[in-house]
Amino acid sequence: MNLPTEIRATLAELEAERHPDAEEDVHFTRGLARTVIETLTAPGELVLDPFAGFGTTLEVAHELGRPAVGVELLPERVATIRARVPGAVVIEGDARGLRDLTDLAAGSVALALTSPPWMTANDHPANPLTAYERDDGDYRTYLRDLTAVAGQVRDLLRPGGHLALDLADIRHEGEVTPLIADVTAAVSGVLDHGRTVPIVWDRLPHDLVSNRLVVFSRSS
Repeated sequence: MNLPTEIRATLAELEAERHPDAEEDVHFTRGLARTVIETLTAPGELVLDPFAGFGTTLEVAHELGRPAVGVELLPERVATIRARVPGAVVIEGDARGLRDLTDLAAGSVALALTSPPWMTANDHPANPLTAYERDDGDYRTYLRDLTAVAGQVRDLLRPGGHLALDLADIRHEGEVTPLIADVTAAVSGVLDHGRTVPIVWDRLPHDLVSNRLVVFSRSS
């Protein structure tokens, strides 16, 4: 795995790339996706995004000659991705049910690359895994559910395949949520933690304290 020691991003590229319907907290850039996909896969290998959002991972994978499959909860975003990346497979559904949503064979995925919806540990009643549409948010449950998604991804990864997560520590109401460390510790229970790569911004986006790409692998 020859990822760079850091991945650079700028607010200007983020603003230029952000879909008109995207919220300010969408921080995933094409440059990040390109770096990870080019490094961790070969042309023809399958890329999965279980939280597909507006389709950046799928679009870049398709451009690089990798078949792409995404799962997205919101139907309007599914429609956006299908228009944006006609060659990708996009499934409408809740990533927590990933195993039942796709007909992907076990061991068929080379890379799962995603920016999961983030959550702060304080003052966050909206549940990220319901697209923030239900007020049953609980940080420990969120970490447990993300880990369950990672476990389902593990079943789809080929041996040596990777799950790469875009994560950030977030300041909210004067408190900092160590999301990077918390998710890393949780997901390390189902996959092997390989590397954590700093994402270095010219100016950190709103409320972010630090941003990292955390890479896990399936060893067998």
